[in-house]
Amino acid sequence: MTQVWLSAAGLCGATLIGTAIGFIIKALPHKWNDIVMGFCAGIMLAASILGLILPATEQAGSQQWWLIAIGVLCGAMFLNLLDFATPHLHHLTGLEPEKHNHNSSINRIMLFVMAIALHKLPEGIAAGVGFNATDVTDAWTVTIGISLQNIPEGMVVISPLLLAGVSKMRTFMISLAIALIEIVGVWFGYAVGSLSAVFLPSMLAFAGGSMLYVVSDEMIPETHAHGYQKQATYALLIGFLTLMFIEGQI
Repeated sequence: MTQVWLSAAGLCGATLIGTAIGFIIKALPHKWNDIVMGFCAGIMLAASILGLILPATEQAGSQQWWLIAIGVLCGAMFLNLLDFATPHLHHLTGLEPEKHNHNSSINRIMLFVMAIALHKLPEGIAAGVGFNATDVTDAWTVTIGISLQNIPEGMVVISPLLLAGVSKMRTFMISLAIALIEIVGVWFGYAVGSLSAVFLPSMLAFAGGSMLYVVSDEMIPETHAHGYQKQATYALLIGFLTLMFIEGQI
């Protein structure tokens, strides 16, 4: 039980560390904001493939590739549907409904935030399931990998929300809620044990598809909209390689 709490606290704490860094660098000029966003897009791109879709494929087995494909597509379509819901998320941001209805920027930002939040649950489950085994080495490997990934993810949420006019306190509360989702995921994965392992590949693929969607549809276009697309592109590549290094792929 202690190890499960430590894992949950580590995942949550890493996101909050990223949140703190995000508040520190919130006033970056557009050029550097696009570079940081590009770097985080690379992190998320690598995380969706290396941390979610490939592990889902390995767990499901080669005979069930179609299950992973469906999960990825469903994750992307779910984020697509959220496009229609973002104008109604003014209760989360504290902004007037009119600002959502006539502000495509805040709608894109909230879609991005929802994508970050969406994949926290299956990530936490992935860590929690492993603590049912006699040897919990793999569970700690997953926990450490996800924690390292959570720092830039926590960081990248802050600046867009602040620039859109969301208050510092509400931005922090949104980030805290995202971090707490992972604690729920760890304990849920640990509690249901083998049962969650059956559904975990589909959930991981679903989260991976949602992340791929938001990287392609929101993050990359945003970083290419202010004349700094070359810098943002190289930052994306560096972010991708960084997570590959963290995951031990290079």
